[in-house]
Order: sequence, then C-alpha cells, then structure tokens
Amino acid sequence: MKVFVATAAVIGLLTAAPAFADADLAKKKNCMACHQLDKKVVGPSYKDVAEKYRGQADAPAMLAEKVVKGGKGVWGPVAMPPNPTVTAEEAKALVSWILAM
Repeated sequence: MKVFVATAAVIGLLTAAPAFADADLAKKKNCMACHQLDKKVVGPSYKDVAEKYRGQADAPAMLAEKVVKGGKGVWGPVAMPPNPTVTAEEAKALVSWILAM
C-alpha cells in the first residue's frame, strides 16, 4: 500500500508540472495574432519587449499582469486587450519565455 501511495504521489507531481511556454502556447492563447517573435504586427515583437524590459526586476510580474488584464500607452495608441483565457501561471511562463529572448 505504501508503494502505491508513493507511486501515486510521484505521478501526481509529474503531471502537475508548471506551464512551460513557447511559441505553441503563445499561439494557443492567441497572442501571436498581435505579436511576432521578431517583427511588429499590432503590438511589439517579443524581442523588442525583451530588450525594453531586460534587467528590470519588476518586469516579469508587471508583464504577466498585463498579459491577463491588458494594458495601454506603453507601445503606442493601440491598447492590448485582456486575455482571460490565460491563467496567472501561463502568463508567468509566457513572460519568462519572452524575456529570455
């Protein structure tokens, strides 16, 4: 019985891994409709975002909040709409991926 419980716990930990972001998650959450890796579309490129916020300690949390709630005025007159399909965990993972560029 102890082996079963331990095995179940390990399986649970492995399947509850944090969200890892990449272009596939960005596409799935419709981020790529307005952003591209290296060129401006409606919003800035992900590389431009990474460059602008590189080294800013508060950037990951601030950007993750913008991914979920939206924002305006930083990159021009077009507002970024909120994206309620992105969880807080996914937003953190997406921002981490973007800032690593």
